[in-house]
Amino acid sequence: MTDVDRAPRTARGTRTRQALLDAAEQVFAELGYTESSIVRITEGAGVGQGTFYLYFGSKLEIFEELVDDLNRRVRHAMSEHTARAADRLERERAGFRGFFEFTAQHPALYRIVREAEWVSPRSLRLHYSRIVEGYIEGLRGAQAEGEIGDLDPTVAAWALMGIGEMIGMRWVLWGSEGSGSAGSDAPEGGADPARAGAAADPLASGTSAVPEEVFEQMMRFIERALDAGRRPRTEGES
Repeated sequence: MTDVDRAPRTARGTRTRQALLDAAEQVFAELGYTESSIVRITEGAGVGQGTFYLYFGSKLEIFEELVDDLNRRVRHAMSEHTARAADRLERERAGFRGFFEFTAQHPALYRIVREAEWVSPRSLRLHYSRIVEGYIEGLRGAQAEGEIGDLDPTVAAWALMGIGEMIGMRWVLWGSEGSGSAGSDAPEGGADPARAGAAADPLASGTSAVPEEVFEQMMRFIERALDAGRRPRTEGES
């Protein structure tokens, strides 16, 4: 059976297929690819195993489709946020807010994309390249309009994407694990996971969203980086 043959033909089929993807998102995030199973996915979706094979040929196929699905949705979330932005810096600000909001609602994105490095390298490359292609184009356009400085749009796009991913991991993905009281599980000589704000401790913030002060510091860094070369620094400017 080909991918075309498994495409849903009715609204009900579309809902069932999405239910399987939603269940797969939870199962893969919780257990990882190796420990996950079609049985767990179908149980989570509330359908039988036979129904699974109407839409997907294997566990690998639904994993790869899930990466594609998350990629489409995160790009859509970012596009929606940037639609009304007046210039490049506003688009950066709005796009990052859209990204962080999406990842707060879908923290599975991080684990699933990282597992793709081993499970499906092709899916991993497609995930990042689809995001960065539009980013490069946007930076080139902003450069032509004089909105940003003289920098390589390709390097800048990959660097900006890395900033968003790591900030999101630190405060969205890992932050919520840092809440609660200190206990005997804290590593000897290491950071206390309950101590909010420990700069080097990825479990410290106790949040599930990027704090506003962190977001503003990140944007200050990005704005200065994108502005470099467009205007000379004034005397005394740090």
